[in-house]
Amino acid sequence: MAFVKRKLRSAVELLSLLLVVLLISGSLRFSSEAVQTAAEVKPSGITLPILMYHSMLPYSVMHGKYIVPPKLFEQDLQYLQKEGYTSVNIQDLIHYVNGRGNLPSKPILLSFDDGYYNNYKYAYPLLKKYNMKIVLAPIGICTEQYSQKEKDHERYSHVTWTELNEMLASGLVEVQNHTYNLHHSGKGRIGASRRRSESAAAYQKMLQDDLMHDQNLIYEHTGVRMTAFVYPFGAISEAAAPVIERLGFQATMTCSEKMNYITRDPKCLYGLGRFLRSPELSMSQLFTKKIKPAMQKGK
Repeated sequence: MAFVKRKLRSAVELLSLLLVVLLISGSLRFSSEAVQTAAEVKPSGITLPILMYHSMLPYSVMHGKYIVPPKLFEQDLQYLQKEGYTSVNIQDLIHYVNGRGNLPSKPILLSFDDGYYNNYKYAYPLLKKYNMKIVLAPIGICTEQYSQKEKDHERYSHVTWTELNEMLASGLVEVQNHTYNLHHSGKGRIGASRRRSESAAAYQKMLQDDLMHDQNLIYEHTGVRMTAFVYPFGAISEAAAPVIERLGFQATMTCSEKMNYITRDPKCLYGLGRFLRSPELSMSQLFTKKIKPAMQKGK
């Protein structure tokens, strides 16, 4: 009887050992699969390329890295429509992430920084012709100052309140905050960045005062409450985030050339990347060399 008990106990111990081995091997397989899954995680959501324009002038007037000729811009719009892209603005994105609307299958956002008069003279008529939207981010103080001048100059003037309101009324142009007077601030500050010698509290007060002044100025002259902040020169300071959220901005646009993925999470609208539209490439070449490779990284 004792011999039988010893055999039974040995069998139980052997069976227990086998179970432990199986559990360990199963755990190892599960862990391996978990690591593999994590490594394969890709960005999800609707792919959104954003193009960043600045000045728009014919080659006969002026040319440069940040100046796109009207003929090239028209070709851009033709290419985008041919490829099935639909232009959207920030408000479209805000509605989507908050579950109050949908986005087209192939959205694209066209952003114009600084608010030059030549955007009104050359880009705006083409927007009407092709029924395309843009997001315009004027420098507040420039629009304020040039609204007091008698004559527009296509090379350096900025859009006036009258011109801005005309574009807003069309429904094709959306206006967003690009600071009131931080675009050419100088003295150790680049755009809305923080100076090295500046305390976080002093910086945040400066930034809040400037952005709020621009918010009130634009609202006073257009009736628009801007919902996004566009970083001048893409200069970002960590201490800016609390100010931006406190002022109620629901999106920010940078100068980082990266692809955006829009989900139902409102946080995905902070730090949107943009591809600089310079005249060296055609739109087809820009997509081939920069935009499509960025899309492939997310697949």
